[in-house]
Parts: sequence; structure tokens; C-alpha cells
Amino acid sequence: MQGPYLFLIFSISTPHGNISNANRWQAALLRFTPNLYLAAMFTGIIETLGTVEDLAQEGSNTHFGITSSLVPELKVDQSIAHNGVCLTVTRIDEDIYWVTAIKETLTKSNLGDLRIGSKVNLERCMLINGRFDGHIVQGHVDQTGRCVAIKEENGSWVFDFEYDSSIGNVTVEKGSIAINGVSLTCYNSRDNGFSVAIIPYTYEHTNFHAVKVGDVVNLEFDIIGKYVKKLVG
Repeated sequence: MQGPYLFLIFSISTPHGNISNANRWQAALLRFTPNLYLAAMFTGIIETLGTVEDLAQEGSNTHFGITSSLVPELKVDQSIAHNGVCLTVTRIDEDIYWVTAIKETLTKSNLGDLRIGSKVNLERCMLINGRFDGHIVQGHVDQTGRCVAIKEENGSWVFDFEYDSSIGNVTVEKGSIAINGVSLTCYNSRDNGFSVAIIPYTYEHTNFHAVKVGDVVNLEFDIIGKYVKKLVG
């Protein structure tokens, strides 16, 4: 097989469910970039918050019933990132939609900590012709981290996080990271931790306003950095 392979990427999502337009976009992309593989992709720009209204256990799985302003626009089988975890809409009951998380997702992310009333960051997969405002986020959480400090600085906030670096994930100064699905820039990068600055808009419109010292957050490290680390490591 020849040529570089770009594993980006997209779940075909279009406004108003216009699948024919999506198919034309996909066909055009594959014609001119035959090595482009399409899969679900997000950008870390949170659209809105959802509220967990119901929980149901089925074996080792948990079904979450969530209310959100997005519900009227959703459809079954759609991909949505919940605190950075890509889950599929399985059912829509008027103003509540349902998603299911398996045991591994529950144990390797903070979704297992959600309770009725919990707020979750929501982002639908990127439109194939949409603006790329954040960075490449797959919706596959690498591991969790823990908030170890919060400092208010003249109207903004600095959050400090630590994580288990023995797993092999790394950050770099001014590199990208997704925290609970939010695309952010690292600084004070070190072997087992980093800091991020949160502006008032992000603080208010994501669940960062609910994060406290000691809380567990979902971390997805930069996919480009992960590939580079594997190639050189």
C-alpha cells in the first residue's frame, strides 16, 4: 500500500439530515484523497450542557437518559461526545435522549461517576464541511486525571491537573489536550501533569464551573502527538 494514510475522521453528519449532500462530500473526498478514512471526529468545541435525568442498569452496561437543547435536532444512531466520550444515541423519548456506556467506558472515564442531575459537556460530531475551531478529538478517552488545584486570576481560572504518566501519555508546552471533551492548551507541562487557563465563557458554558479540587476528569491526549511518540519511541 502506497502513500501516507490520514486516519481522521469524520462521522457523516449534515444539517437537516441531508444524507445525499453528505454522500456527495464523502465521494468527492475519497476521489481526491483515496487514503482518507472516515470515522467519527470532534473538535473539542462544546455546543451545550446536558443534564442526566435518568439512569438504568442492564447487566454491566449503564443507560443514560439526558435532556439538552439539542434533543429536537438529534436522531437515533447519531454520535455525540459526552464529557469527551463518543456515544451513540439509541432512543429518543420526547425531550430525553438515551445513550449506553459499556463497563470499560464506565471504568476508564468519569462517566461511571455520573448521577442524576450531573451536567455533561456535549458536542455532536463535526460536519464534514464545518469549521475546524478546536483540534482533532476522537472521542476516545485515553485515561482520567485529577484536579489538584484551582486558582482564580483576575476573572479567569487556572486549573492544575495530574495523571498517571506510567501509561505513556505525554503533554507538551502549548500543545493541545481535551479535558471532559473541551479543547484546551497545556502549559506548565511536566511528566505527570499540566495546567490550563479557562476564560469566563468556557467556565460558564461547560461543566468546568462544577469541577472541584479532587474531581476526576476525562483526558484525551493529542492524536498527532501520540502517533509521533509511537514513531520515535
